[in-house]
Amino acid sequence: MRMEKINHSLTTVFILVGFSDHPDLKNLLFLVFFAIYLVTMMGNLGLVALIYMERRLHTPMYIFLGNLALMDSCCSCAITPKMLENFFSLDRRISLYECMAQFYFLCFAETADCFLLAAMAYDRYVAICNPLQYHTMMSKKLSIQMSIATFIASNLHSMIHVGCLLRLTFCKSNHIDHFFCDILPLYRLSCTDPFINELMIYIFSMPIQVFTIGTVLVSYFCILLTIFKMKSKDGRGKAFSTCASHFFSVSIFYICLLMYIRPFEEGNKDIPVAVFYTIIIPLLNPFIYSLRNKEVINAVKKVINSYNTFKKSSTSTAH
Repeated sequence: MRMEKINHSLTTVFILVGFSDHPDLKNLLFLVFFAIYLVTMMGNLGLVALIYMERRLHTPMYIFLGNLALMDSCCSCAITPKMLENFFSLDRRISLYECMAQFYFLCFAETADCFLLAAMAYDRYVAICNPLQYHTMMSKKLSIQMSIATFIASNLHSMIHVGCLLRLTFCKSNHIDHFFCDILPLYRLSCTDPFINELMIYIFSMPIQVFTIGTVLVSYFCILLTIFKMKSKDGRGKAFSTCASHFFSVSIFYICLLMYIRPFEEGNKDIPVAVFYTIIIPLLNPFIYSLRNKEVINAVKKVINSYNTFKKSSTSTAH
């Protein structure tokens, strides 16, 4: 019994196996993921800064979009730096508490993404289906309150699952067959029955998914009904353009989420899907919302013109 207790307390350091099946490609993979990380951070934080600086973007839709970009940055920061380090690390170690912190920030960001995408779908529903009541039903104050509620709920959700993980003891292999500390690989290494942890997922995570997916589906069902009732082709085109980017982003997010979620007893064979879900989607979102968005493009042009004007005035003053 004493030896069993000692063994239960031994595993406080894990090894992230990650991409060890491709050692010859580590230089190429490092460069690719490092470039993705830089572009992701520049794109998302640049979008946050743009929305903050440009007063015309201080509307509910862009408040939600700015928070979504901030959460995508958080997701990328939680996963990518450690993954990049492990490409050239000899032991690929991560401590138990680093592992818990990594999972906490990932869970926090992904939960907030679910709520924010649902809030953005509701915002588009109000804008298209009830345009005359938009400023009453979706005010700036309400969008800020919804964002704060999202962060509080996401924080509580993450803390619940991290607290449940800390009750586990790890006495099996300390090799995590993944490139980050995901919850299911940790369950497989536990010598404590994770039944309570799994129960907490069903109690808390499943209702969040049902609520957010349901909000998105109902909102877009009503949007489509409204669009099909429009007699003007220009009106239809404008309505489609206002929600096309969001619908595309939501579709990618939930398709990857549903592909990544597997029953607890299955082995972890979804590293490519996890890469897309945790790394590629945060990269794509700022471009999905920016490239076809005239307001964002005009704001970027305004900032560039202001910078050029300031630069010319500074140069002329210096001369």
